[in-house]
This record gives sequence, C-alpha cells and structure tokens, in this order.
Amino acid sequence: MAQTAENIEVLICTGTGGIASGSLKVADAFEAEFEKHGLAAKLGKRCDVKKTGCRGLCANDVLVDIILPGQEAVTYDFVTPELVPQIVEEHMLGNEPVPKKVAGPYYEKFLEKQQRIIFSRCGTIDAESIEDFIANKGFTGIKKAVTMAPDDVIEEVKKSGLRGRGGGGFPTGVKWSFCKATPGEEKYLICNADEGDPGAFMDRSILEGDPYGVIEGMMIAAYAIGCTFGYVYCRAEYPLAIKRLQQAIDTCYEKGILGENCMDLGFKFDMKIKAGAGAFVCGEETALMASIEGERGMSRPRPPFPAVRGLWRKPTNINNVETFANVSYIFYNGADWYSSVGTEGTKGTKIFALTGKVKHTGLVEVPAGTTMKEVIYDVCGGILNNRKFKAVQAGGPSGGCLPADALDAEVDYDSLIKAGAMMGSGGLVVMDETTCMVDIARFFLNFTRVESCGKCIPCRIGLKIMLEILERICSGEGQEGDIELLQDMAYDIKKSSLCGLGQTAPNPVLSTIRYFRHEYEAHIKEKECPSHSCKPLLHFRVVEDKCKKCGICPKVCPVDCIQWEKGQVAVIDRDKCTECTSCYDACRFMAIE
Repeated sequence: MAQTAENIEVLICTGTGGIASGSLKVADAFEAEFEKHGLAAKLGKRCDVKKTGCRGLCANDVLVDIILPGQEAVTYDFVTPELVPQIVEEHMLGNEPVPKKVAGPYYEKFLEKQQRIIFSRCGTIDAESIEDFIANKGFTGIKKAVTMAPDDVIEEVKKSGLRGRGGGGFPTGVKWSFCKATPGEEKYLICNADEGDPGAFMDRSILEGDPYGVIEGMMIAAYAIGCTFGYVYCRAEYPLAIKRLQQAIDTCYEKGILGENCMDLGFKFDMKIKAGAGAFVCGEETALMASIEGERGMSRPRPPFPAVRGLWRKPTNINNVETFANVSYIFYNGADWYSSVGTEGTKGTKIFALTGKVKHTGLVEVPAGTTMKEVIYDVCGGILNNRKFKAVQAGGPSGGCLPADALDAEVDYDSLIKAGAMMGSGGLVVMDETTCMVDIARFFLNFTRVESCGKCIPCRIGLKIMLEILERICSGEGQEGDIELLQDMAYDIKKSSLCGLGQTAPNPVLSTIRYFRHEYEAHIKEKECPSHSCKPLLHFRVVEDKCKKCGICPKVCPVDCIQWEKGQVAVIDRDKCTECTSCYDACRFMAIE
C-alpha cells in the first residue's frame, strides 16, 4: 500500500476481526516498546500507534503497517505481541524489515485488482479520530453540497448512477427525489445498518473504520430531501460499530457539526442510533420502521411507500450504510468521476464479504463489472486446499448459487440476476467439491424460515413445507415429484409473499435445482449424496490408489476407528465409524469416499 508519513506511524487493524485476533494487545506492545527504547527521542520523530478499521484480509489478522518517514508502508500479518520487539529493533531502529514476517506476495495480489474507494480510509486512519477524518477530505462533501440547491444535489447523485447497496439496487437519486417531492415539513432519514446476511460484515466494517464518513453521507442526504432528523438502525450484535458511531455522533455535536446549525452551513440535522434486537426481517424497510416505532418488526403492505408514508407516518428515506458512504465520495470528486467507475448499469465499486472454502477470507472492494472468477481466484487466492470450485452463493440467503460455468459473470446487479443470483448486500459464500448443494439449499431456507416474521401465510407455512421436503431428501427419504413440488411452491411463494424476505427466500432452492438438479436426483433416486456430505447417506472407505499413507486421517478421528501403520494404507472400521466426516475433511488427496 503506497503510503508515506512525516512521522513514524504504526497502523493496526482494530476492527472486530482484528480485536478478536489480539490487536489491542499488539498495540499495547508497540507502545511499551516505544517507551522502552525512547524511540521518539532517539529518532527525532513522533511515533503514533493508530488503531484503524478493517483492512480486508481478515484471515491474516493481526495486520500491521509500519510507515517510516519518506518510505512506503511495510505490511506484516499474523502479528503477535511477542513479535513486536523484533519489529521495533530490526525494522524501526535498524531500518531492515523482518523478511520472514512481512506479508507475502499474496497481499499485493489481494490489493491489485481492488479499487478501494469506500474503504480508502478504513485501515489508513484512526477510526476514532475526527482530526484524521478531516485531514482526509472529511466534511468537504457536505460543504460542497450546501453551495448547491437541494434539487441540484439530487441531480448530482442521479448523474453519478449510484444505486442502493442494500440489495435492491434502486437508483439512489430517484429515491431521494420521491421523498423530497412529498409534501410535509417533518421528514425522516434512516440508515439501515441491520445487515443480517450470514457471512456478511461490510456495513459493520464501514461503521467501525469510517463512522464519520457515514455521518457525512447522511448529512448530504438530509440537506437534499429537507430532513432534520435521522436514525441509524444497527443490530445490537455490532457493539464496536455502535460504540464508534456513538462516539463520532457525540464528537460532531460537541464541535457543532450536528445540531441546530450544522457547521454554520445554515441547515439543521440531528441523528441518533436505534439498536435492533437482531431480527433478519428488520432489514426490510417497513419492518425496520415498525421496530423503531416500538412495535414488533413485521412487514407492512406497500404502497404507500416510505417516501410517502414511512416512519411515524411521515415521508421517510432509507438507504443502507454502504450507500451513504458512497455519497460523500460523489461530492468529493464529482458525479462524472464516480460514473467513470463500474459498468453501464452499475456505477462505482462494490464491497463483498468472502467466506467459505476460499484461501483468503475477508472484505474486498472491486469495481462493478469485475468477474466472479477474478474476485475468487485473483483477489482471494482461489479455493482452500486447492480443491475444485463448485459454486458460490451470491446475495446471502436470498440469493442464488452459481456454478463454475457462471464464474465469468460480472459482479453487477443485472449480470447476477440474469445468472440466477443477486448482488444483495454483498455476501459471497464459496463452496468446493465437498459441499452438497441440496444441503446448502436446506441450510439457507432454514435460516429464512426461522427469521420470517410469520405475518403472511405463503412465507410462514410455505417455507416450512419446502424445508420439510428438503430435509426428507437429505435424509434419503426423497420421493419422485419432490423436485417439481419444490419448484411449484417456490414460484407461488415468490409471487404471493408480503415482503422481500418471502419473495426471495426460495431463490437458493430454485438456483440449486437449475444448476445442480443431478444432485437432487441422486439423493432421491440413488439414495446417494454425490458430495459425501449428507450423513444419513454416507458410507466411508479409503481408496487405496489415492491414499498417500500420510497418517493424517487417524490423527483427526475422534473415535479412533481408523487403523494405520507407517507406510500402509489406512483402513476404516465401519462398526466404530460415527460418520462425523473429520477424516474426509482433513484428507487433501480426496482418498476417502
């Protein structure tokens, strides 16, 4: 990462992932070493330890950048407190980076195809410092916006081509214009930070790493639509995000950035955080508003849409965290600059959370139009243990599973929908040859069934029946006609459900049937799971010509049912075998069937 500094800087990832890996102890260790060596006096430079937001390569935390005056940053990964003295003595005092501890070429490759716009401050500034934010263009966007008429601000957002990053992809400027055009002196602005997709943590990381950027984006939106009060609806399971955002809000009030006369710019805007209880359905805007109002989070019929009658029956505009974070950059650099990035139908960049069977899990920000193959193989290093890629679940539990044939699909709204998935909020779950697609459909459908508010019958009853069918198939009790029944029910539920949860919940089932129908048929007709994942259909054995006689499988077997001697092929005692799949998962040579 090409950064230089006048003073000595140590940038340490203190997002949730970094803290879980021990980054706060690493920060304390650097402070202790600086004091021990009298580093500032010895080098004649100020030594700053900056606790930044998420750096993206979460699998390699703790990530640390060492920036010496006039030099580019050197990145270390897997840093522990025990490694700190060596870094200080050899690198910071001796000016020789510790070669075996520096992040390898994969880190440069991880960044090579990314275009970090929304994440440009995450990982480079102190997440809790308003001074750092202001030194990096902070609040210049709102200062520019207020020199324009509100209608011109909306036109600038329309011109940029920004589409909502919460999943639906509705044009942001158009959405703002609806709310502004609705009569009424009292209007509300809501930032949806409920982010409930399994494996998705983009919004959380933005709030943790650049909370002031979200505040600025909301201020611009409030000025444009004529709104004086805003909520950030954030799930309570994000304590660090809530803490840093609340600190940022409090600081903005102290400095006159929020309140009666924001930054002396002549408009009023107040905001507060509403912590949600973690219901997935509250990511749907009408259920979210019900939750803010103190009611149970349940969807409401539309129309009327929130822009006409929303929170407290007043005109309301709702966008998610990533959308508001984009707004600031449109006004820093102009709509033409923003629209030059991405594709014709999807402008700008998109942040994705990569999880599952991929080598480098974490967060990536790429221009819209980058192919799925580039994201998985070029940015994230490919499939774990060099196994074969099988599918990627795009768009969270409401998205679809795309096979290897669809790897060339571009990551933009239109291309993914055409391929049978959706961009959603940006979660990508990567699967390899050991993943059963019927079981994956069952897993995601179970999630949406549990999270359904139960208000409408198609979602409440229909998803339950679909799940029962999938569970029968996975247990070897599938029947002829089950696939057709699943498809019929899926289309009916999509057409008749009240809100987006029910309307999209069948997507994983439909996409897996579309691309992996042969796996459903194998479960039903042959009572076999081709991926060897469904336990009721498993029978374990070691394939002699594939076995490398390495002895890994007996080490991981929890019931000692694998007999092995050095130089010999392993043998599984089927009477003792509990079919736990530990040996199958551990074998890199696919020698266990």
